[in-house]
Amino acid sequence: MIPKNDTISRSWLITQVKKHKSKLILANLIAIVATLISVPIPLLMPLMVDEVLLDKPASGLSAMNAVLPEAWHTPTGYIFFTLFLVVLMRAASQALNIVQSRQFTLVSKTITFEMRSKMIDKLGRISIRQYETKGSGGINAHLITDIETIDQFVGSTLAKFVISFLTVIGTAIVLLWLDWRLGLFILLVNPIVIYFSRKLGSMVKHLKRKENHSFEIFQNRLVETLDGIYQLRAANKEREFLQQLKESANQVRVDADKYAWQSEAAGRVSFLLFLIGFELFRAVAMLMVMFSDLTIGQIFAVFGYLWFMLSPVQELLGIQFSWYSAKAALKRINDLLELEEEDRPVSKVNPFNETREVDVKIEHVDFSYNNENKVLDDLSLHIPAGKKVALVGASGGGKSTLIQLLIGVYRQNAGSIRFNDELTEDIGFEVIRDKIAVVLQQPILFNDTLRHNLTLGGHFDEMSLWRALEVAQLQDVISQLNHGLDTQIGRNGIRLSGGQRQRLAIARMVLSNPQFVILDEATSALDTATEAALHKALTEFLRGRTTLIVAHRLSAVKQADLIYVLEDGKVTQTGTHGELVEQEGLYQTLYGGIQSQA
Repeated sequence: MIPKNDTISRSWLITQVKKHKSKLILANLIAIVATLISVPIPLLMPLMVDEVLLDKPASGLSAMNAVLPEAWHTPTGYIFFTLFLVVLMRAASQALNIVQSRQFTLVSKTITFEMRSKMIDKLGRISIRQYETKGSGGINAHLITDIETIDQFVGSTLAKFVISFLTVIGTAIVLLWLDWRLGLFILLVNPIVIYFSRKLGSMVKHLKRKENHSFEIFQNRLVETLDGIYQLRAANKEREFLQQLKESANQVRVDADKYAWQSEAAGRVSFLLFLIGFELFRAVAMLMVMFSDLTIGQIFAVFGYLWFMLSPVQELLGIQFSWYSAKAALKRINDLLELEEEDRPVSKVNPFNETREVDVKIEHVDFSYNNENKVLDDLSLHIPAGKKVALVGASGGGKSTLIQLLIGVYRQNAGSIRFNDELTEDIGFEVIRDKIAVVLQQPILFNDTLRHNLTLGGHFDEMSLWRALEVAQLQDVISQLNHGLDTQIGRNGIRLSGGQRQRLAIARMVLSNPQFVILDEATSALDTATEAALHKALTEFLRGRTTLIVAHRLSAVKQADLIYVLEDGKVTQTGTHGELVEQEGLYQTLYGGIQSQA
């Protein structure tokens, strides 16, 4: 399911910009004032050449005579006053530029926060299929690298664009005032330079997309390698995987190098075109001295304005390359926002009642991951309210897939799943998940404290926490730690043993007080004595709670009131342990020998 109007479109950006209208108006007013202050600067000192050095008094000297004391009415006084005025104007212009840039930064940071928030909200709705395809590294790239690219464009590039554009326009106006022919020359040359610059820029913009794609692949492999570094080191395979990571990093280098030097070359060629126009302009200006009434001071002013334009023109020419990067980043962000979402039907009924046990019925369910090979084939089974039911079978038989269907990670292709005789489509999976607790063989733990991993941010009193730990047979272990529940457990709980991680997940389940419990190989890493003590404590906790046990260990399976044997996505045997171990079939094959040894 792909929701409409969920992407970051031009209208969405305009809406966000309108929220900051006052800041943008202020920023643009500041830019105008800064330009009005800075544009006259190249004119002041050169005019001193005419009015002071060449002794041709005009309006400039008249204005200074009006404000300076008579003792300063000397060439030295005029020059130093003009120098002071130029320095003051430059300082004021730069200060205003800082304030203007600050306003754009405030706007850009807020807009990129809204974009990032929009993407984070999307993460909660993306279907698991898309997560499996996309990979966490690619999603990281969207949330960090792509957002930062857009932030840089809005906050820095656009702020410079306003100042640069106004500076070029202001300079052109002054040149028109000095000599309309020189001003017209500038107005004709700059559009030609910009046109050819756009042509050059369009030739390299695809390289940025290629660089981004290579970086996404590298980030995916990096995350996968770091997540599996323990197993890789144990299997002595870290060299091979690190070599693959180096190859991905090298591809990033190659693609980044292509974009960097070719975009730099395009920028240099664009600037070369401007410099050619600059040299032509300078030659024309010198000729104008010979064939017009331009003074020496005015020609110095013209040259000053030419240098004054260099930086703004460079900024304007470079904006297109920043725009191509931002445009590519925005497309990648929208690719994420267009990913298929989890189907979440609106809850119409709530069959769960605190005093009512949960009854689960799976009827004629079909499911396949690729719409070809069925993982579950016309599967029907019943999990009676308040009973313990075990699912057993060989790997790949469909046990874990059924769990994913029960909690709504995937939706069945056919058939129905009912909780207390109500269809899951009518209940809504947010309601269902609130009443179900799943304990996996390899629980997900976070690089945080034991307390956080136990509560997952929820608020519980200390007594409840220790009661849950007691059921999970962890209270003695944690009470011996120096920092107790505030002990850091490392990435993926690396500072805990496999059995301790499983017991922490069980304590988390106990704390959530579920009505329906699913244990998926939840005690596979425990030693026999600890498992026996845990089962004894869990028996009391699970009394009256519907429980589904997926396990290979006989000790876990024997607890069940009813056992289903799954083969190739179908139920092939049903009964108690005593009944099934006497029947010919997969169950006897799996557990008959163990039973006889016992």
